[in-house]
Amino acid sequence: MKATQKDFAAVAPRAAREARVFFLCGQDEAGIQDGAARIVGLLDDPGERIELAGADLRRDPVRLGDEARSTSLFGGARHIVVRVSGDEAAEAVANLLDGHGEACPVILLAANATDKSKTAKLLGDRSDALVVTFWPPDLKSVAGAVRTMADAAGVRIDGAMAERIARAAGLDTRIARSEIAKLALYLDAGPESPKSADAAAFEAIGASTEEDGFMPLVNAVLGGEAGRIPGELRRMRELGLNPVAVVLALERRAAQLAALAAKLGPRGDVRQVIEAEKAARRIFWKDERDLTQQLKRWRGRRLERLVARTAMLHRQLLANSQSAELFLAQGLAEIGRVAAAKG
Repeated sequence: MKATQKDFAAVAPRAAREARVFFLCGQDEAGIQDGAARIVGLLDDPGERIELAGADLRRDPVRLGDEARSTSLFGGARHIVVRVSGDEAAEAVANLLDGHGEACPVILLAANATDKSKTAKLLGDRSDALVVTFWPPDLKSVAGAVRTMADAAGVRIDGAMAERIARAAGLDTRIARSEIAKLALYLDAGPESPKSADAAAFEAIGASTEEDGFMPLVNAVLGGEAGRIPGELRRMRELGLNPVAVVLALERRAAQLAALAAKLGPRGDVRQVIEAEKAARRIFWKDERDLTQQLKRWRGRRLERLVARTAMLHRQLLANSQSAELFLAQGLAEIGRVAAAKG
């Protein structure tokens, strides 16, 4: 069986009943993880979770079949989750399919593979397997997912609030789910006692994903504060922030600077433009100092190159999810050095 994220919700219940191998691939890592959680949730008896690495299966391609047909430590059900890069588990999957005896469900998470990969071709035409491709989401689809999460948690939100949460989460549904959980806790909401959430409630929980999570790192990089960047990267890892979401926040700030620079012109007064934007409520007062500093550093061709570099970094992370943190650290250090040189 084959599916995309558009029809995955409709296909998943049947696949959970009939399939034993699930290959979730594409460029949307958050969507892949959500898909895996959905499959596990639909299994009659998920049992014990066994996690394997694709690199280990490449070295020992027999292991997957052995694990899938072995008995749980406590004699109950089990399922296996494998994180793979490309086709490194293709031989292991082939061995699993050729084996005899009932195997437990196997879910392969392949964030940098496609439905044209060797593994996908092994599984795509089989009735006992499912291949799903997840592409990067847009604001509308993530906002829809946010509303679904909110409904399930007993949090009533309108479309505008759903979009705000989606943007704050950098279009990462894992982060959005965390924000919904915090809202439910703050409102004392639940499926049996739903409560409405407004902007004040969202601000009260801290909107920590973007405001407290991403922006200190973004501001350190664009402000040329090279000494702060290593500490902010370490904090990012400690908070478990998604590298792609961090780059999305960086791209949004670069786009904001480009819009401000267009209003500023070649000889405009930075402070005057910032004050006008603040008065028109197009920028938040907390961002005034950072935007003023950054707009003085990023102008003209330098700003054009920044916009292009952040877009390229975003593509790098999507194509190399296994090494996303490394690529992010290198990219941010490079941008930070350019910003510091302006000072």
